[in-house]
Amino acid sequence: MDGRRPAGSDPPRTDNVALMTIAHPIARAWLTTGGRAGQTTAAQNYDEFADDAEITAIIAANPFSALGVEMPHRAPESVGRAFADCLPDAVARLAAAKEQGHYAESDDVAVLYRITAPDGATAYGVWTMVETGQISTSAEEPGLVIRNEDVFIEKVRERVALAQAVGHLLSPVLLLQTARGADLHAALAEAIAEAGDAAANDTDAAGRVHEIWPLGPGEARDRVLALAGGGELVVADGNHRSLAAQTAGLPRFLAVVTTPESVAIQPYNRLVSELGIAPEELITRLTAAGATVTPVTGTPEVPASGGTVNLYTRAGAWTVTLPTAGTGSVVENLDHALVERRVLGDALGLDPGDKRITYVGGDYPAAWLRGEVDAGRAELAVLIAPVTVDDFVAVNLARLKMPRKSTWFTPKARAGLVAVDIAPEA
Repeated sequence: MDGRRPAGSDPPRTDNVALMTIAHPIARAWLTTGGRAGQTTAAQNYDEFADDAEITAIIAANPFSALGVEMPHRAPESVGRAFADCLPDAVARLAAAKEQGHYAESDDVAVLYRITAPDGATAYGVWTMVETGQISTSAEEPGLVIRNEDVFIEKVRERVALAQAVGHLLSPVLLLQTARGADLHAALAEAIAEAGDAAANDTDAAGRVHEIWPLGPGEARDRVLALAGGGELVVADGNHRSLAAQTAGLPRFLAVVTTPESVAIQPYNRLVSELGIAPEELITRLTAAGATVTPVTGTPEVPASGGTVNLYTRAGAWTVTLPTAGTGSVVENLDHALVERRVLGDALGLDPGDKRITYVGGDYPAAWLRGEVDAGRAELAVLIAPVTVDDFVAVNLARLKMPRKSTWFTPKARAGLVAVDIAPEA
């Protein structure tokens, strides 16, 4: 242990209240010790980047970054090597970070989490272990954790191989507590107000300050975990990580449970590096398929609301209303599903996992996507309005799956703030 008394370490409970929750303390946690820029473990999650070169640059500038463990094949000295061949490097990097004091052990804890934006907006969450057996992917499958999005199986295999190699989880699944969100939000704010100074903090590229507090046994922890795991939880980020936990046979997975009040849904756009046809032919094919296409005279942005998408190429830009599925489900008629089916699939002949498609989250503005096209690094940008919270909730209540890469929740939990040794969790 690091000698710190976990926040909220109250005397043992004596009322013998049975808590019905699927959220549990972390048996053996490793908390970042923070540090100056270039010496911290915290990082964006491995799947938040539109350009792999960004990952390499971050690892080069910060060798203790969790990205060096989670994406070992993107480290400067390993670029071009296969992921599996670089797993021994991941093991060595995590061990070195521990040995050099960049992580401190903290056992039998939940971890309080606060994210403060530059404008003062505050998000709350709790790091916890959630029962893998509670994951549900359809209405016929029981469980309180609703995974709602199709995944790319190769990414899942990589996450399984990484967990098995390093014996730790460094990136959490972000879960949205829908049934008891308001109560959880208030409980987390109260617990943090009483917790004193944070054990560690980190500032991300957007200027948001991430702070953590270990919360030991006691009534405060019991209350937080009961609220966090006492109702339906929706996967807001980490569909691949949750499936990897199932595939690897882990009884529990690392999660940050947050509240609806803490998050927002941002756009999730697409870049296509090679069209294989002229932009004008793409427009011809879409029109022939029943789309309504209107040239954009100004600068195309992300649409303010759903129903249309904007296409940007060096040959021109168009606003497109794609033909819907008629009597199809709400999922089939979401803009992201229509783009996958009508634009990428029917018009361009691309499967969703094609390497020519880059899924670009809301941290990258429309200007960045247009810049990639203008610079010749991509031939098409597809700008799509963010999914509404109402649509997101409707899909989840029906236990349907969202289209791939369609919900970019912000703020996201940082990787490398809390690492979990999975052996004691078995």
